[in-house]
Amino acid sequence: MTILMITLIVLTAILWMWAFVDISRSRFETPTMKWLWIILILFFPILGSIIYFQFGKKYTKDPKKFNPDFSKNSE
Repeated sequence: MTILMITLIVLTAILWMWAFVDISRSRFETPTMKWLWIILILFFPILGSIIYFQFGKKYTKDPKKFNPDFSKNSE
């Protein structure tokens, strides 16, 4: 029973940290959306993280694409 509780607590902490890191690295449409998701997972760690991973990605912008132009000559 104790091992099960410890495992659940560790998995919850990992899910919570993963959601927090993902929110902080994501580019949202508005800064307000980022703060709303952070507040949601701070007040409701398990449910908030699950809701974020289910619905939060809909509110992010497309990631910046790295397209360097190497065709220019530096001569």
